Amino acid sequence: MPENCLDFEKPIADLENKLEEWQKLSESSNIDVHEEVDALTKKLNQTMKEIYENLTPWQRVQLARHPKRPYTLDYINLIFTDFLELHGDRHNGDDAAIVGGFAKLDGNPVMIVGTQKGRDMKENMYRNFGLPQPEGYRKAMRLMKLADKAGVPVITMIDTPGAFPGIESEERHIAEAIATNLRDMFTLKVPIVSVVIGEGGSGGAIGIGVGNKILVMENSYYSVISPEGCAAILWKHRRFAPKAAEALNLTATHLKDLGVADEIVDEPLGGAHKNYENAATLLKKALKRNLAELGKLSAKQLKDQRYDKFRKIGEFSEGIVE
Repeated sequence: MPENCLDFEKPIADLENKLEEWQKLSESSNIDVHEEVDALTKKLNQTMKEIYENLTPWQRVQLARHPKRPYTLDYINLIFTDFLELHGDRHNGDDAAIVGGFAKLDGNPVMIVGTQKGRDMKENMYRNFGLPQPEGYRKAMRLMKLADKAGVPVITMIDTPGAFPGIESEERHIAEAIATNLRDMFTLKVPIVSVVIGEGGSGGAIGIGVGNKILVMENSYYSVISPEGCAAILWKHRRFAPKAAEALNLTATHLKDLGVADEIVDEPLGGAHKNYENAATLLKKALKRNLAELGKLSAKQLKDQRYDKFRKIGEFSEGIVE
């Protein structure tokens, strides 16, 4: 079975193994097995379509956390050019869990800010497993204000389980840093497009997520709390995480229906980790389209649109049933 294969992907992995065996047999024995290969390929494609088009919310969460999923720096390398990373919050230090800097999108300057995870234990220790600390949010806000002065659009990429809850993070006022970002992002006069590319957990996500447009990738999630955290509170055990994922309405489709997300960005069949280049191409098209739309608005219109957008989230009406 392939490394990092999820439970619901086992039927796909079995078919892929059988297909590989038939192909090896054909190469080693010079036997014509094209009919068997064609039949297996057809069955594999059908199985993949049936599984990935009918994923449960918990299965979407698992894909959002896939260790081979593209991270912020992967998309930066595939979508943008001339990326110049900037460091430090000018208060305490630098936070590698948030990366940012100027770049060009088809020749047009943008500011990119995003959360970044690691691929192995050493890098995860350096990136703090994608859990930003106060200096990360202060760095992000410093870069966004710099973009505002330069009149450059801001793109934020969200992929974090949440802000770092450690003692040192609390001592440096993590809640204040996030709250300041929420306040100050509403004052920026340039377009802001926020994209949930993987995990969108709690205040750690929205700390860089106050955008004029909120995009969510097909297999990402965006939630006030993780399914495990919700399960621990409501049902006193993490094993109820799948049930919590259902209740939280955290998938891209739910978010679009609820008005939290403006657009769902499609992914390659099986998830963005199956084809980085294709995933990046789809995201690039969405970014360009939304930036072009927002570029037609004045500074005041951008601020008003952003404010009105977030004021409307969570609105509901009650009716009296007689």
